[in-house]
Amino acid sequence: MYTAATSGIVVTVQPVFLNEQSSAVDRHFVWLYDVYIDNQSRRTVQLITRHWLICDAAGNRQEVSGPGVVGEQPVLRPGESYRYQSGCPLATPSGIMRGHYEMQTEDGDLLKVAIPAFSLDSPFDTPVLN
Repeated sequence: MYTAATSGIVVTVQPVFLNEQSSAVDRHFVWLYDVYIDNQSRRTVQLITRHWLICDAAGNRQEVSGPGVVGEQPVLRPGESYRYQSGCPLATPSGIMRGHYEMQTEDGDLLKVAIPAFSLDSPFDTPVLN
């Protein structure tokens, strides 16, 4: 699991490789990731937008931005949590993802909340030793 905290908002990500949806022959590798967002601050926040940077092992980069997550813009009061699942396909057997959420407080302040960088590893990846 990978965790980052920003202004009392804790984001934890747990990726899982989906072997049954992946094919090394077809250069198609798929991961599922669970995201847990925990509001440990004293303010109510709403997740407004997401921004992801996805890099595969060949150095190809893809940026994904948009409103909310999985079609929702959840409101989290102090002490509340939100969980969602999403997925990521790559053409290489490994990669890395990172990003941030833009959240708005009840006072109208905007927070840039870090999503921790996390690795996407598969059993098809060949480790490189220096």
